[in-house]
Amino acid sequence: MTKTMRGLLAAVMVLAATATGYAQQPHPPATPSVPSFTQPQPFAWWKSEQFKKELGLTADQSGRIDKIWETTRPELRQEWDELQRFEEKLSRLIQNDADESVLARQIDRVETARANTNKTRSLMLVQMLKTLTPDQRSRFKALNDRWQQDLQHRPPADPRKPRDH
Repeated sequence: MTKTMRGLLAAVMVLAATATGYAQQPHPPATPSVPSFTQPQPFAWWKSEQFKKELGLTADQSGRIDKIWETTRPELRQEWDELQRFEEKLSRLIQNDADESVLARQIDRVETARANTNKTRSLMLVQMLKTLTPDQRSRFKALNDRWQQDLQHRPPADPRKPRDH
């Protein structure tokens, strides 16, 4: 494996961890107007002035990354919605004390949907990272590490207030 590919793989792992960590943050409790599962809102780092400045991201790079995001977003949305439907059905089956074989089939559906969503997201992230120079990827990793540290030290959001994105 070449040094460039190892660097890309490491950067994808960092981005995947970022998205996974964000997706696992607590969401507001379900109410009649808010579904119990909500799609996590991604951090559009390529639009962040701080990230653009510290990475030396050009307008062309930012635009190419945004195009990758906009092209992939409908597929991700569809896969996310499918995953949520499967998880909701699994929850109902568990609550209704369904047969173990029925649960096992639904768990397979959930995990397959989760894998498909993660694969699409990971491939999108690889495409995004390919727009960066090796130096920018290195700086991105440092910036992302700092951002993750900030997230870990931030107090939990009040679920009754709208979140800023």
